[in-house]
Amino acid sequence: MRRRTRSSYSSYGTRGPRKIWKILLGILIVIVLIAGWGAWKVFTPYQPDETAVAALAEAADAVKVNEQEHWIGFEPAKRSGAGVILYPGALVKPESYAPLARRLAEKGHHVIIAKMPLNLPLASPDLAGEVLKAYPKEAFVIGGHSLGGVMAARYAAAHADQIKGVFFLASYPDNKGNLKDKNLPVISLLGSDDGVINMEQVQNGRAYLPANTLYFTVEGGNHAQFGSYGAQKGDNAATISAVEQWNQTVSALQDWMKESVDGAPKNQ
Repeated sequence: MRRRTRSSYSSYGTRGPRKIWKILLGILIVIVLIAGWGAWKVFTPYQPDETAVAALAEAADAVKVNEQEHWIGFEPAKRSGAGVILYPGALVKPESYAPLARRLAEKGHHVIIAKMPLNLPLASPDLAGEVLKAYPKEAFVIGGHSLGGVMAARYAAAHADQIKGVFFLASYPDNKGNLKDKNLPVISLLGSDDGVINMEQVQNGRAYLPANTLYFTVEGGNHAQFGSYGAQKGDNAATISAVEQWNQTVSALQDWMKESVDGAPKNQ
């Protein structure tokens, strides 16, 4: 009778399972790497471009940039009109809105850009409360870009007695941010060439806005140029420069605040 040697036992008894486990381990490693790469792509925020970085670093007597743990402040030397709390869009670094914020501050508005955890407005929708506590003697309007506007509206709906108005940049409210009966002035700005925003949701969102909401179209503007972080996936190319889009936005917001916010009694 043939005797089974140690080597033959090892070959038939363990080599097969070991090979299978190596294959399974290799597959698992590949899956983890793919998942990690996918998560990195999904959660990597849009970064401020050179123009935004320059707007943060620019030294000017008229505007002082004051960076805190939870926000970036643009403080005008001579304040005029309401302050502005801006919630960034999802996965957009707050510094990306520096050019817009600086232009508003140059008009006399104290502008606060919120720093959201993980660059997601959903992570800290009540961050505006910290700003209001830090500046109790100032009056603020609140708004945001894209998902930031949705979260800003939710805060305003829950704290209407603390806010003077609400603005939307390529955004809209949902049912949790219902402003219809809050007696707050509202303005909604949208680029005519926006390729990111869901227009059906924009239309549905109008049901949650007051009848006297001001709607402003930035002709030739797109979604990303409310900020300064380069092209955004799915967006259309703008037919105006980013500078022109910021200038139109600032002009519209300033006119709205002068007419509907600063000139009206609080919580009219």
